[in-house]
Amino acid sequence: MAVNKVILLGNVGRDPDVRRTEDGNVCACFPLATTERGYHKRSGEEVPDKTEWHNIVAWQGVAERVERQVHKGSLVYIEGKLRTRQWNDQNNSRHYITEIFIDQFELLKNPTQNENTPPADDSGSPH
Repeated sequence: MAVNKVILLGNVGRDPDVRRTEDGNVCACFPLATTERGYHKRSGEEVPDKTEWHNIVAWQGVAERVERQVHKGSLVYIEGKLRTRQWNDQNNSRHYITEIFIDQFELLKNPTQNENTPPADDSGSPH
């Protein structure tokens, strides 16, 4: 038995890049930042915040929801799975990228969001 499950809560780094394939499939990609807050050790040494950037990919109905609802700065809860792919560039150098393929997501209210900001459109199933 094996499990490939990722849960992330973070802020979207830029508006999603949405593309449609020739056969009608929809794909949305965007970067997501998660930050571990810094702290002070007992010795007084300061450990700074550490931000990780994740490559997020959504397909089909989830990608359509991403297109409608997700924007730069959005606070998003994501569940998905890791996928790593590789390719060779024109110089025959091998490259790797690890991406999180979304199974479901939820927009969360950003604590800094203005109370008068209308809620995000939540039509459609998160699954």
